[in-house]
Formats: sequence, C-alpha cells, structure tokens
Amino acid sequence: MSTNNLQSCKRKKFLHGHGRQSSSIDDLGLDILVYEILIRLPAKGVGRSKCVCKEWLSVLSTRHFAMMHCRHISTSYNQKFIAIDSRLCSVFPLSCEDSGPLLNSRILLPFEAPWNKVNILTSFEGLLCVCFRNTGKLVIWNPLTRAFKEVSNSNSRGLYKPKSDAIGLYVDKTDDYKLLHIKRRRGRMWVHVYSSMFDSWHKITFANKLRCWRGKPIWCNGTFCKGVLYFLVNCFIENKGVMLFGFDVESERFRLKTFPRFPHAYYDGNLVIVHKELHVFITHGLPNWTVDLWRMEGESWVKLWVFPCIQPPIIVSCSITHISSTGRFLVVSNDGVANEIDMTKKGVDCFLPLVWFHGLQGAIYTETLSSPDFYFD
Repeated sequence: MSTNNLQSCKRKKFLHGHGRQSSSIDDLGLDILVYEILIRLPAKGVGRSKCVCKEWLSVLSTRHFAMMHCRHISTSYNQKFIAIDSRLCSVFPLSCEDSGPLLNSRILLPFEAPWNKVNILTSFEGLLCVCFRNTGKLVIWNPLTRAFKEVSNSNSRGLYKPKSDAIGLYVDKTDDYKLLHIKRRRGRMWVHVYSSMFDSWHKITFANKLRCWRGKPIWCNGTFCKGVLYFLVNCFIENKGVMLFGFDVESERFRLKTFPRFPHAYYDGNLVIVHKELHVFITHGLPNWTVDLWRMEGESWVKLWVFPCIQPPIIVSCSITHISSTGRFLVVSNDGVANEIDMTKKGVDCFLPLVWFHGLQGAIYTETLSSPDFYFD
C-alpha cells in the first residue's frame, strides 16, 4: 500500500471514530473539509468552527487534529508577541513597523505567582515554558487556549535556577511534548526529561561526562530542529570557545556537533530556525564587531550573509526569531530592546530599531491548539 493510500485510510478511520456513521460520500466530504480547509485556518478560526455542530466539535477537539493543525499552519502568519506587564498580559500581532502594532487582545495570567516574577524561557509550537523566579517552578502554558501545567514536583525535579540552568521544549515521534532540563549546582550537572504523556521525569546520564569541566560554562536554552535539540555552550573560561551539543530526542543521547571557528578571542552565537533548517548568527571580532549568518548542512556549516558594521553590536546577549519568509528577523536583547534585521535590504538600511517594542518583557510564540496536557481530549 502506498504512503498516500495509507494516510487516507488513517484519516477515514479517525473520522469514523469522531462523527456519525454515514455513507462513504459523506465521509469523503468531511475528510476534504477537515484536512484541506479547516486544518489551514488560524487557531482562533478553528475554535470558532467548533460551534458549528457537534460533529465538528468532536473532530476538532481531538489531540490528533491539534497536532496535525500545528504542522500545517503558517508560522509567520500566526506569530504573536505577549508582553507580561501586569496580571493582564498584552498580546500583539507580530509586526516590525516602527509605528507599532495594534493591541490584539489581553490575557489574564492563569498562575498564582506574582506577574513580575513570571519569566518566559522559551516557546515551541504555541507552548511557552515559564519559570517563577520566586520559587523556581516550571510551567508549560498555551496562551491561546489558556491551558497550563506545572511540571515541577516534590522531588525537586523541574526547579529552575536562572543563569545556571538551561531548558528545551521538543516533541518526539509519538507526539509527546517533552521538556529537557539541564540543572547545574556547585560544579555538578544533572539532566532530566519531563514527559507530558506520562506526567513524569526521568534522568539522562550525559551529565556525568561534564563534571570534569571546571569553571562555569554558560548553556543557552535549546532549539529544536529535525529530531535534535541543539544547545550552544559558552566555554571561554576553559578556552574552548563556543561549543554546540545536539540531543537526539529518540536515542536520548548528547553528541558534540561541529561549529564555525574564529581566531578572535571572543565570539557569540544565536541559533534560529529558518524554513525548518538550523541557522546561527555569529558575532565576532571584538572590538570591531562582525556578524555572520550560517546554515547547517549535514555535519558542516555554510556562510550565507555578512551583517554590515553597526555600533554598538546588536546580536550579543539576545534572542533572535525568524518572522517571515522574506528574510526578516526580530532581535530582542535581554533588556527588552528590539531591532529588525531585513536581509532584503543593503547596508545600514537592513537594520531598524523598533521603538514600540522597547522595554516590553515577554516572548514571541505561534498561536496553536497544542496542549501541555497529553490527555486533553
């Protein structure tokens, strides 16, 4: 049986289990409606479609549909910026215009923690990983559906320490959303993985290999791409520069990856996903900074673009998000200062400060129906 025929059989079996028993013609109509039309709607549009009838509500409320919808939607079209400036968060459509975007909506924080203690660590497929700075507890949250799940437990698993720990969100081949937590205390490291399917943590043995590292290597939060969770590690105290580790989510093994090398005493990197491929912005050449964009191809790297000289450097201690298919990026510093990089422009015109963004503390995420709770049907 061909792949297309097998997929068609799976779809029909799924629809038969979540709707009335009807003729093959009706099933074919519902099949086309769900997998060619409704699956392409924005997440909010799917929510409104659930009100049409009980049959649509049944089909559109399943985890199966939510996962398939997440894979089909346009990332740039559904991206939002959430600003945590009070108990009532502000949500903006992502727009890199200096005049500023219109406020899209306001969301009440569902957590009991004080709003000024809520720190967003990373986002993946519409889910945000949040840390409470006063307790260290970790929470996975979908701002669109308002669903959240606290993953910390009484055994001190999932207690996060800023500036020491690192985390990464990913999904495995069983569509189980997982959270990897790298915990560092007093020169020792532990790695644990939380599974939303089993609502439990388990230990990864890789940490033992790193106890021989002296000093304090700085781990950046993970970036997931094609079954691997990538971590940049700053090891300049050990004279090792920047190192790249990949965590294979199926074998649950870490592996040291190749990374571009520079003769300069200091350089920094920021991982970003562009068209489902792993890229990295590298800032190097103190005091005359240069910024390059590289793409990973197999086990090697290819330089794609060189940033024009602009002072001060804008890609140090920040996060970078690809926001459109036309080569535009949003660069947000740790202090909330934002800039746009537009690779379609030349010279200094490719760099644009975003005044409307200045000082807002929050994160960029994609609106999806993904749930932090595996059994949400």
